[in-house]
Amino acid sequence: MAAPSGAAPQPTLSASSPVTIVTQLFAHVQYENLVAGLSGGVISTLVLHPLDLVKIRFAVSDGLELRPKYNGILHCMSTVWKREGLRGLYQGVTPNMWGAGASWGLYFFFYSAIKAYKKEGRSENLTATEHLLSAAGAGALTLSITNPIWVTKTRLVLQYDAGVDPSRRQYKGMFHALARIYRQEGIPGLYKGFVPGLFGTSHGALQFMAYEELKMDYNKHLNRPSDTKLNTLEYITMAALSKIFAVTATYPYQVVRARLQDQHNQYTGVIDVIRRTWRKEGLHGFYKGIVPNILRVTPACCITFVVYENVSHFLLEPRKPKE
Repeated sequence: MAAPSGAAPQPTLSASSPVTIVTQLFAHVQYENLVAGLSGGVISTLVLHPLDLVKIRFAVSDGLELRPKYNGILHCMSTVWKREGLRGLYQGVTPNMWGAGASWGLYFFFYSAIKAYKKEGRSENLTATEHLLSAAGAGALTLSITNPIWVTKTRLVLQYDAGVDPSRRQYKGMFHALARIYRQEGIPGLYKGFVPGLFGTSHGALQFMAYEELKMDYNKHLNRPSDTKLNTLEYITMAALSKIFAVTATYPYQVVRARLQDQHNQYTGVIDVIRRTWRKEGLHGFYKGIVPNILRVTPACCITFVVYENVSHFLLEPRKPKE
């Protein structure tokens, strides 16, 4: 039906307008990816949190007298166990679970939606560059939501001897830490480390690009469709290789981020951390904690991806059209 004479013309949205893009993007979101990613993140965190604590303590080891001195991974874990018990090894586990669960859930949620949006109407697979950009976009969106949780995790993990003497605790828990940081430091305090964290989206982007390419090349080698479900060992292999590649390429940003978030030292910004770390510790300073990090994140990644792939296939199977 034609519009009445003299009526104002109705506004139209171009296919490339931001509103149209956002609408089309959210048309591809699937809660199953959120649930599957959250499940994988929480399970891997519960299993491997003590190694995360060790990694952070090594990453901020910059010579301050108040910091305990550790000779290695096992010495650090045994020292914390002797002084503070199991509770000491699991300091900061609550925000770590919230952070890992939310991060992996949101990451897979956004990543799958962006991939589906880019692939709409196309028969060929996405390129490596498209996988890289999709993962980077998902990482930036996820970090914008979860950065305050990571700040509280770092602060809780760096409460030395808090398990021995509870009165020495600056923060009583995740929500107390969030409230106290907000009161004392405002929004900037909750977003400390955001800039290196944003750079760190390159880590996830490189990992997901490598993971997707490995899966596609492997299925192609076996003359199978690119989206064929793999077995558990195959998922573990793809996840481990892609994670080691990404960690090796991007680890220094994690050291910079942890030092910015540390409550025991004060830096004016990213450049100040880089300059002081380089001057006092050299290149080695940017790779402190990388061994416990690899020992933690590689199995954590494998657990997360195996849980995600199996849960998402289980949840999404009913959506597939019946042959």
